[in-house]
Amino acid sequence: MKRHIVLIGISMIFAEKGEPAFREMERKEVAAALANEPAAIAPGGGWAAQPGALDSAKPRGYIVYLKARAEVAAGRAEPSGTRPVLMGDDPLARMKDLFTQRDPFYAKADATVLTEAKSAENVAAEVVKLAQMSAGW
Repeated sequence: MKRHIVLIGISMIFAEKGEPAFREMERKEVAAALANEPAAIAPGGGWAAQPGALDSAKPRGYIVYLKARAEVAAGRAEPSGTRPVLMGDDPLARMKDLFTQRDPFYAKADATVLTEAKSAENVAAEVVKLAQMSAGW
């Protein structure tokens, strides 16, 4: 089966098709990636809060929550200005609201990596180490 990949921005998908369509695309891509183990997958922050997402991924994956306070996460996301769920007058308030909504789902992760004082490289190394030690990669 041939797959054609079209690269368009998340904000464009949200604008043209809406968040539900994006989440469905995200769900399908994560499922496809998990079918080809092992893989490191970094879906968006809202992925875990979608019905059935964690339940379908857990048997085939090792879920790691990359944790930072809302203030830090909003500060990291704001410079790009491309996060559709943070658009509006108060991105920090929106991020705090999202964290409150999503935290029960994030708490179901197999492991948590605190990211605030770490470089992307250090976070990646920690995730790899966890996967090797805990998931047998």
